[in-house]
Amino acid sequence: MQKADTLLRSWRGLVLFIVPLLVVTADQLTKNLWIRTYPEGYLIYKLGFIRIVHVQNTGSAFGIFQDQSFILTIVAIVGVTVILSILLFLRNRYQFLRTMPNLIGLSLMLAGSTGNLIDRLRIGHVTDFLDVGFWPVFNVADSSLVIGEVIIAYSLLRLALAKKD
Repeated sequence: MQKADTLLRSWRGLVLFIVPLLVVTADQLTKNLWIRTYPEGYLIYKLGFIRIVHVQNTGSAFGIFQDQSFILTIVAIVGVTVILSILLFLRNRYQFLRTMPNLIGLSLMLAGSTGNLIDRLRIGHVTDFLDVGFWPVFNVADSSLVIGEVIIAYSLLRLALAKKD
């Protein structure tokens, strides 16, 4: 049993390192491809309702807070710091945070926040390129952040329902 517990701990540590590394790498590679290859506004590809288009987003989700890069950079730094603090210092105090789905969810949130923070620090805006028509244009980091948030929200809902019974 101790060997299995040690193996699980090492897997958790690996998840905390590998998931953000892979997501941030994919995010930055795709963004750099669009930046270096296509001008802003250029329609790169269209398949049905999915379009790949180069957009420079100086705001946040849904186009709010346009041209507020300094404030959004500070918010992103605080967000990354909070998620890192949870992962590094609080996860061992709370059973809820030690489950693999929640570690993956928090790791995805960290990766998404970090990917967009890198853009804001490096070029002053976030590069978006995925357009599905009925939703604002987004990127790999945005997807990672939302998937992580959904995982955590689902886990919190399950926890609340279990405590209710």
